[in-house]
Amino acid sequence: MKKIEAIIKPFKLDEVKEALQEAGLQGITVTEAKGFGRQKGHTELYRGAEYVVDFLPKVKIEVVLGDEAVE
Repeated sequence: MKKIEAIIKPFKLDEVKEALQEAGLQGITVTEAKGFGRQKGHTELYRGAEYVVDFLPKVKIEVVLGDEAVE
């Protein structure tokens, strides 16, 4: 068996889920996550104070497949 994990932007979840269903997958696990990396963060203003938002919202998808189903 193989476990496949992917971390994607939240707005891509429906598109990825539909593609996996079309490929014949019967189940996936989805977890909300936060990530820090290439996208960098941004600065926000709250009650007159600036702060940096480094961690951006992400979605982690996990799929477990038999060896024969993995390319």
